[in-house]
Amino acid sequence: MSKSKGNTVSPIEIINKYGADTARLFVLFAAPPERDLDWSEQGVEGCFRFINRVYRLVDELTEVTKSSAEIKTVTKEDKAMRLVIHSTLNKVTSDLSEKFGFNTAIAALMELINEMYKYKELDTRNDGIIREGIETIVTILAPFTPHVGEELWTMIGKEGSVFDISWPKYDEKALVQDEVEVIVQVNGKLRDKISMDANIAKEDMEKVVLESEKVKAAIEGKNVVKVIAVPKKLVNIVVK
Repeated sequence: MSKSKGNTVSPIEIINKYGADTARLFVLFAAPPERDLDWSEQGVEGCFRFINRVYRLVDELTEVTKSSAEIKTVTKEDKAMRLVIHSTLNKVTSDLSEKFGFNTAIAALMELINEMYKYKELDTRNDGIIREGIETIVTILAPFTPHVGEELWTMIGKEGSVFDISWPKYDEKALVQDEVEVIVQVNGKLRDKISMDANIAKEDMEKVVLESEKVKAAIEGKNVVKVIAVPKKLVNIVVK
């Protein structure tokens, strides 16, 4: 922890108040390895809340994780959830094995938790995807919070230690996107976000964007100088 700012705190104080896993998670999340770690009571409390949030999610879905429900991607929400699960797994694997990017890996995990909370509330949710998501979360969270990881592993009905299993592999098919959200700008300013086919041609991207009511309002009475389309990302309309 940074001594230059006079904010050193004994790790024992953190552990006694929040637990060893919270202390470990904070140290790994607060800064990349090459930077000094600045103590933040707010940051520690945030990590503590995150761990509790994961615990509540797993506890609520314990019975689902023990089911044998088949993984089915029927709706676009199903596909989107599996995309988040496996893209997160891919990122965490890469961050840990290649970059030692503990903070970015944890940030990705936090996003996955947020999406799982949303997905579980859907009437059309698939319990097989719920089970897959929870198992993935518990497995890839364990290196950051080992004590909690072991407890959650037992909660979802698994035997032995979570550290005895092989590291999971992401499903490449789940990473294939049928649709993407394209950012629409007029003179560099955000005007709309439109879902489009992932393989749509540039010319067709332009046509779709120019039909947007928000875009029409933004360019009304102006001359379109050019349209810049970047596949799967954005369309910028330059007007005068």
